[in-house]
Amino acid sequence: VKNILYEGYEGPRLPKEVQMKRVKRVIREELTENQRQILLAYYIQNRTIPQIAEDRGVNKSTVSRTLHRAEGKLRRYLRY
Repeated sequence: VKNILYEGYEGPRLPKEVQMKRVKRVIREELTENQRQILLAYYIQNRTIPQIAEDRGVNKSTVSRTLHRAEGKLRRYLRY
């Protein structure tokens, strides 16, 4: 059974604890160190893309691209 998630989805879901374990494992094991740091800075520390870019001494587009790739990797690994 394919896990299709969309607004209004009423099908079976994993318990939140299991979902969080999977997310943490993917972040820890599947993302590069750079992707992990940027993802955590953005979502956990609530830093903006310009702030992260300034801290790291890179262009905003570099941070945006890295964040987008990290999110895509998370989605792919958590899809099933």
